[in-house]
Amino acid sequence: MIPHLYKDVENTGFRAFNTIANTITLNYRSILNYFINRSTNASAESFNAKIKAFRAQFRGVKNVEFFLYRLTTIFA
Repeated sequence: MIPHLYKDVENTGFRAFNTIANTITLNYRSILNYFINRSTNASAESFNAKIKAFRAQFRGVKNVEFFLYRLTTIFA
């Protein structure tokens, strides 16, 4: 049933459907991981937001090593 539906959608000619189908095909493992284990990447997204906020405070970092040191001392 599902492969038949996939072919029907693919043959409609709507590019948006093909884009969504390709996205699901590429990311199906992480999608299934959510439903099997109820695990998300929310902690990683939160950490990325903290890094971006921290980086925004220091616009134009000149010493990258010191920036990474401060980052690890604050968030690690």
